[in-house]
Amino acid sequence: MDPDRLTPAPSTSALAAPRRWRMAVLPWVLFLAAAAFAGWLAWQKWRPETIGDPLATSLVAFEKQDRLTVFSAQLAPVVASDDSRLFGLVTSRQVAVIPARVDYAIDLGKVGRDRLRWDVATKTLTIRLPAPEVTRPNLDEGRAQYLREGVWITRAAQDKLTRDNTMLAERLAVEQAANPVLLGLARGAAKDAIRQNLAIPLQVAGYGDVKLAVTIDGEQAAP
Repeated sequence: MDPDRLTPAPSTSALAAPRRWRMAVLPWVLFLAAAAFAGWLAWQKWRPETIGDPLATSLVAFEKQDRLTVFSAQLAPVVASDDSRLFGLVTSRQVAVIPARVDYAIDLGKVGRDRLRWDVATKTLTIRLPAPEVTRPNLDEGRAQYLREGVWITRAAQDKLTRDNTMLAERLAVEQAANPVLLGLARGAAKDAIRQNLAIPLQVAGYGDVKLAVTIDGEQAAP
């Protein structure tokens, strides 16, 4: 065997040197990792709020909708009109049932910062809405039912009776729409609609699960 090809075995001290180096560095690595983790936890707990203003986010969402229809009611006003001609010698009467739809809308243009309040501690956004407004009734005269009484009803008399009943039905529909039960349903629908319309924009803006407390002008107590 050629003695020149023999490789000398490493000494015990040469093998132990890297091991001693790793043992000396490991505590420092662990210390730095623990310090970094502690710093991250502190940042998550006490970091400044930089995601913006929740009130501004809400107002932008309102501006995009302006006027929000929150509830609709189907009504069926029953009205009657009389007509007299030829000095009262010819009389006629028309009873009408005219289906009507009324919408309840919230004017979001009236909602400013004075109607919003943000509680940082509880992450609660309180919104005070204006009362729902009843829109002009939409009469479905194509589905109206008429009952006419009279020995002789001229075309002119019939047209007048129909016009009069249309005006009466519109007026009566507005009165029926002011029913406390319907107004209560409209208020409840308005609160639900505002919660749904604000929850997503606030989550996208980075606020997470925000509590939304909605009240309406004229209410005696919070919902």
